[in-house]
Parts: sequence; C-alpha cells; structure tokens
Amino acid sequence: MSQTVSGLLQSLESGLYDASLARLYGADALEKATARAKHVIERFLHQYGDHPGAGLFSGPGRTEIGGNHTDHQHGRVLCGSVNLDILACAAPNESNIIRVLSEGYPAVEIALDSLEARKEEENTSAALVRGIAAKLQEMGHSLSGFDAYCVSDVLSGSGLSSSAAYEILVGNILNHFSCADQLDAVTIAKVGQFAENVYFGKPCGLMDQMGSSIGGAVAIDFHDPAAPVILPVDYDFSSSGHALCIVDTGSCHADLTSDYADIPREMGAVAAFFGKQVLRDVDPAQLWDNLPAVREAVGDRAVLRAMHFFQDDPRAWEEAQALQAGDFNAFLQCINASGLSSELLLQNIWSPHAPEGQAVSLSLTIGKKLLDGTGAIRVHGGGFAGTIQAFVPLEKLEAFRQGMEAVLGEGKCHVLQIRPVGGCLVAE
Repeated sequence: MSQTVSGLLQSLESGLYDASLARLYGADALEKATARAKHVIERFLHQYGDHPGAGLFSGPGRTEIGGNHTDHQHGRVLCGSVNLDILACAAPNESNIIRVLSEGYPAVEIALDSLEARKEEENTSAALVRGIAAKLQEMGHSLSGFDAYCVSDVLSGSGLSSSAAYEILVGNILNHFSCADQLDAVTIAKVGQFAENVYFGKPCGLMDQMGSSIGGAVAIDFHDPAAPVILPVDYDFSSSGHALCIVDTGSCHADLTSDYADIPREMGAVAAFFGKQVLRDVDPAQLWDNLPAVREAVGDRAVLRAMHFFQDDPRAWEEAQALQAGDFNAFLQCINASGLSSELLLQNIWSPHAPEGQAVSLSLTIGKKLLDGTGAIRVHGGGFAGTIQAFVPLEKLEAFRQGMEAVLGEGKCHVLQIRPVGGCLVAE
C-alpha cells in the first residue's frame, strides 16, 4: 500500500501498524514505539513537506555474541539484531539527489550523478550513502533520489554498530524505491560492507552488516564470503533466566581506526607466512610447529592474535550449537572463554596508543566482581573502547545495574532484547 506521508501518519495513529511495531520493539514498548514513529513522520513533514510513496524503514543495531574479530579472516560468528534501531520516514523526491537528515546531525545530500569515492568524506555518513548508491548503480540498478528523516537510539560508539544500522537502513530504502525490493538481506549487507570498506575507510568484516540485516540470532560461516553459510539459531533468550546487558564504559571509539586495522593486518601477516590470505585457510597446527620462525617474521602480538582466531572461530559455532541444544550453561562457558581470549590474546580491551584510558578493562573487572562466578561477561564488538556485554542472572540484574552505574554513571547499563526482524520496511 503506497500512500502520502500524511496518510502514513493517519494510518499510524489509527493503529494499523501496531502489530509491526510490537514485533520490532516488543508489545510492552508499543506506546513508546508509536510515539517515536509519529515523531519521525511529523519531522519529515516539517522538513520536506508531503510526498507520495512514503514508508517507514528500520535499520537495527546488532550485538556480537560470539566470534570476536573472526569474520575478516573468513571465520565464524554468532550475532543478533537488537531492539535498538535507526528509524526513518522516507519518500521519493522525483530528483537525482538523496537527502538524509539524521536528528542532531548535519544533513547529508548526495547527487546520484557523482558517486566516486571522496577522500574528504571518509569516516562520514555521506561516504556511506554515496558508497551504497555507487555499489547499487554498479550492480545495474537505476537509482532515483529520496528524502529521509531519521532518529536513532543505537548509541554511537556503543559496539552495537550504528554504522551498520545506518548502512542497512539506507540499503533498504534504496532497495524499496529503486530496486523493486529485489535485494535480499545478504546482498544488502554486502553492499553496506562495500560502502564501509571503500568509501568510509574502515576495513571491517561482514558480521556487523549481516547481524543488522538478517534479524534474530544467527550463526554465520564466512569461509566463502561470497556465499556465507547462515544458520538461524532457534533459541528464546527470554527463557534463559538471564538478561542481555550492554554496558557503556564511557570511552569513545574515535581515533581508533588504526587499532582496528592492526588486527586484520597482523592476522593476515601470519596467514601470509604460510602462503595464505586469511587464517581460516591455515592449519592451526602449522602455527605451533613453526612458532619460533613465525614470531621472528611477524612479532609476538600477531602470533597471539592468530592464536585467538584459532580458538574463537570454532567457539562461535559451539555457542550456536549449545543454544540449539538448550544448554545455556555451556553457552555461558563459551562466552567467558571468548572474553578471556580477547583480553589475553587478541588484546583489544585498551588502546596501546592511549594506555592511560582503560575503561573497558576496569568495567570488565567490576562486572566480574558483581557477577561473582555466575553469568558471563566479555568485551563487545571491535573493542579498545566502547562497551562490554554481560549475560546477567535475573536475580542479580538490579544489583549488577546499580553496581556498574555507580562507577560509570547513570543510564550506562542497557538491558536489550534480540529482535526477530532485521533491516526492513516497517510500514507504507
């Protein structure tokens, strides 16, 4: 059903989209979700006026559950979309220009006849929009302009991958308006990764985009990145007796691109020692058999990071299998083991360029004390700064929240849910 922006607002207020919103955000959050959607539509009308063909679109944040920095080495991960997202009202504007206004940020305006990568746009939203449009055009799609107004509750620098959420949002808008909804979730994820790698300038793997795009909890094997194996994980986290907490440590991801880039570079150096491009194609026994020579060639940190990969890659699949079997205790053991490996081997819980700031290390230490041998806790996402992840027994949730926020500040501990739907058109 295609309608004007004002018609979209009327349908929302009539309750037509209640079921769609409840599926994304939970029935208990319907009133808040409806008010937020109404705000987005009203702000679009104020900014751009009424348009035909309007829609509400969502790009969710994602949580990495297992497989820390394994995806860029063609490894395995376990991830899930969460009930925090970027929500947009968008409509075609009958022009050759994409205009995106994200609340609280400068407007982005991209002309579709000028889609070459621009050095000065690296690390900006404009680079992501331009890169997504360029890739879709390269794939043979005839693009047309649109206007969009966005709001986000995916915290920037939270490890929930606000950049991937933005990419999946824009990808879904263009898919609907310019590609006749022909692109599947995997293709949209790959287009987003291209934009982030080539235009934004961040050498990320594909996990962030896949976690945001597909929806629910999914195990993904990137052994062949062109055709990743996707295993939906049928597990109801609400039945586990644990809450999923993402804790904002108060540290910022800004200026950490070189730290992130060092990880795939060093892992790649170990793979190259054995004549391979990625560690997934290296037999772990080869590393141990040639340890002195590898240390001399690439250095100790690269060796340790390779060891992390060889442990965390199969562990992500073990986590998925534990959930499928309903063995949550085994799952928690894997999460804790992954966290320890990230701390000791991957070494991504503080930046060597700013050793005085170790908010992630401190937060993990506080969290472990509060959990007192229960639940699980680990660094979340890319690491070095940002957030940690914890699975907290429900009976300890309030004490855990209070204990973390007593040190880090009020509102820093976020209780999230795994969302069953990835990037999508919410309503039209």
